[in-house]
Order: sequence, then structure tokens, then C-alpha cells
Amino acid sequence: MPRVGIDCRLAGLNHAGIGRYISCLVPRVISLLENKADIVLFCATKQQAHELNPNESAWVAIVQTPIKHYSLAEQTQFLAVLRQQSLDVLHVPHFNVPFFYRGKFVVTIHDLLWHEQRGLHVTTLKPIIYWLKYFFYRHVVANTIARAKTIFVPSKTIANQVLKTFSDAKNKIIVTYEGVSDAFAKPKFIAQRKKNTLLYVGSLYPHKNIQLVLKLLQRQPEIRLEIVTARSAFVTKVKKRIVALGLKNQVIFYISITDQELAKKYQQATALIQPSLSEGFGLTGLEALRQGTPLLASDIPIFHEIYQQQAVFFDPHSVKSLQSAWDSIENKMTQLQLPKQFFEKYDWDKLAKQTTDVYLTTLKN
Repeated sequence: MPRVGIDCRLAGLNHAGIGRYISCLVPRVISLLENKADIVLFCATKQQAHELNPNESAWVAIVQTPIKHYSLAEQTQFLAVLRQQSLDVLHVPHFNVPFFYRGKFVVTIHDLLWHEQRGLHVTTLKPIIYWLKYFFYRHVVANTIARAKTIFVPSKTIANQVLKTFSDAKNKIIVTYEGVSDAFAKPKFIAQRKKNTLLYVGSLYPHKNIQLVLKLLQRQPEIRLEIVTARSAFVTKVKKRIVALGLKNQVIFYISITDQELAKKYQQATALIQPSLSEGFGLTGLEALRQGTPLLASDIPIFHEIYQQQAVFFDPHSVKSLQSAWDSIENKMTQLQLPKQFFEKYDWDKLAKQTTDVYLTTLKN
């Protein structure tokens, strides 16, 4: 049997969108490749391994690989682990393929954010460490895109960004739209929607633009903001900013909650807000829409591609524009009814089928 390896070290909700991508893709891949290939999952923890392969399928091997991503150890120790496995094809679901890996591989590029957003304002690292890592980041990405057999991207917007920077990648890119997880697919209950409650779900990196929402709260003290995120240095920075602005009583944080809890948050919110300056997809917006929750989204190309006409858009550089968007849905207590066909292309099963088809084609070639 051919051997297919998948780097799963970033699986799980603690790793935001990439973690969700791996967690939804891998179990489906395991099912689709039964009797077609042996699978090797490289997992950082036993919990990841159990969540990805709960049935302990016989054609799946787990290699414990607690090697930190974006590290020197990833480029050396992880490289050695990969070489030991004699893989016929490797899938790395991020840009961080070890530079000197010479086996066949496919890669998922979720965005080129750090090509666009760079400088000391986007990091908590010391300057010398940041710029050194940024230097290697640029070289690793370029090498990955040059050597990958196939490049999966989550949207046409990201495909265009990749091509703008790496024109030679044109014939290797495949768009695989992500889906809505089972926990959000069919609401099992409808919680009572709150008035004047904005919900934000995601990390708090500077490009997420949460500062714009805080400006709205300063203008309209009746608004409450609920933030669902994971622990990070940027959470601490945002909390300090909230206190400095006198907004402590208007903002509440929920750290690393379950999907079931998040589904309820979506249903209770007046609206979900997506104020980002740059994104690769926009999964939380789809999750909210699937719960019938109104969506406020920044007026950027990716959100128009994914949300189409189902969001209220605003200029992410203008609090006045955001205020107008909020005013258009405020206190309407709306329960959206979206056309069924809207969600048809956002399907994890379709993504997994596209992905495994590429694995098998790569093996043949």
C-alpha cells in the first residue's frame, strides 16, 4: 500500500482556523482512503491522535511529533521524522514544510497574511527574533510553493493572492472551499436572541481589527461585545486596551469554549462581527449564518466571495461606516432564513473528496 502522511500538529480548536481545517479534513480522509493507502498522522499530542482517529482504524499509524511549529526543530527534527517514514506523498496543511524535505508533497496555503502584514506591530517577539523569523518565513514559503505538487487554497481570493506573488504556481492551485462543522450544521435548539449584543469569534492579531469595534462601543455604550477566543499574548494586550478605554463593563471574554457553547453564542447574539482587514476564508461568518445570525463583515474581497449577499458590509477603516451597518440591523432580533443552495459549496465532505483525489493522482504520477 502507498503511504500518505499528514502533518496534524496544528489540529484542534486551540489553533483557530487551521486547527478546524485539519480536524474536519482528516477523519474524512481516513474513511475515503480505506483499502487505497496507508495513512501516517504526525500528531503533537495523544489527544489530537484520538480526536482525529477515534476508531483506531487499522490503516492509520500515529507518529507522536511534539515538535513546535515555526521552529528550528521543525526544520531539523521534524525533517528527520518525515524521512524515517518513507512516505509516497505528504500533505502539510500550512506553509511550513521543512526546507530540505525532498519527498513528494502537497500543501494548503490558507493565506499570505504575513506577506501583507509585517513589522513589530504584528508581533510580541523581540525585534531581532521577529526579523530573523520573518526572513526564514519568506524563504520557506517560496520554497514550499515552488516544490509542491499541488497547492490547495480556501478561496479564489487567496488563489489570486498566491498568483500575484508566485506566478509560476498557476497550474498547481486548486480551490477547496471549507465547510460548516456538524455542530453548527443543523441547529438543535434556538436560543433567545439578545439585544445590543455583538459577538466576535477568532484570534486577536492586529489585522483582526478589533480596535474598530472598541471605537463603536465608545460611541454607543449600550452595546455589549462578547469575544470568543483562545489564550494568547494579544488577548492580554486587548484586555489592557479595553480597560484603558473605560470599556471593561461592555466586554466579556470566553476562552476556548466548546462548539456546542459557541453555537448557543451565535444564536444569542444580535449579530456576529467580522472586522478583519485580511482573511483567507471567513469560517466563523458561515457558522453564524448557519445559525440564522445576522452578519456584519468588513468590505474586503474575501468576504464578498464567501458571504455573497448574506452580510451587511462596512468599511473596516471607518467607525462611522460600522455604526451605519450596526444601525441597519440593531434590535431587529432577526432570524435569517438563507437559501438552501447558499451552503451547498461549503461542504467538508466535498473538500475531503477533492483532497483525496489529489493524493491518489499524485501517487499515480
